[in-house]
Amino acid sequence: MRRNKKYMELLLFDLDGTLVDSRKDITNAVNATLKKLDFKEKSMQEITSYVGTGVEDLMRKSLGTSDPAILKKALAILEECYRHYLADQSVLYPGVRDVLEYFKAKKKAIVTNRNYEFVGPTLRALKIYDYFEDVIGGDDACCMKPSSCPLDKTIMRFNVAKEKTIIIGDMDIDILAGKKAGIVTCAVTYGLGKKEDIIKAEPEYIIDTIIQLKSIIV
Repeated sequence: MRRNKKYMELLLFDLDGTLVDSRKDITNAVNATLKKLDFKEKSMQEITSYVGTGVEDLMRKSLGTSDPAILKKALAILEECYRHYLADQSVLYPGVRDVLEYFKAKKKAIVTNRNYEFVGPTLRALKIYDYFEDVIGGDDACCMKPSSCPLDKTIMRFNVAKEKTIIIGDMDIDILAGKKAGIVTCAVTYGLGKKEDIIKAEPEYIIDTIIQLKSIIV
């Protein structure tokens, strides 16, 4: 794990578990969906353990079935429910606004597996939307982390050298995607991802608070 500072031009941030603690809103939306389908509601711990690999995977695991008809209906209900709970109880992790302000002159983008339409409203509700030049959502199942595809697209749009680009995320899929894309990787330990999975993915940096970005990025 590197400790020396590096000059970065483009900062790519994961959303849920990295910038935003959205556990309560996601749990409420999923449980509301399960209730409407007469499925047993689940704990926040279980539901949030399914977060990270896209909405379909989240709902499939929460339902405990891969039945196409049930999943299709559940996704439609979840979409409606999540609009209601979008930023009801979501909050920024400590230090996020400070860090975004500190790196205000840097190019920044969100790269998340959350569907695109649900990203902007959350960023606006938490008053951090204007800090980002671009948002990449996980609407395309073939272009989601841990694939490097969404990172490759973002880097191409900004036309920044890979060695001057860093991804900051809370899960191993963020790190794996970053490594495949050939960029610098930084994992945070306070989010939804398991620390042992993060360590196994071997990020170049591991930080316990987002404020520590100030000590590794020039």
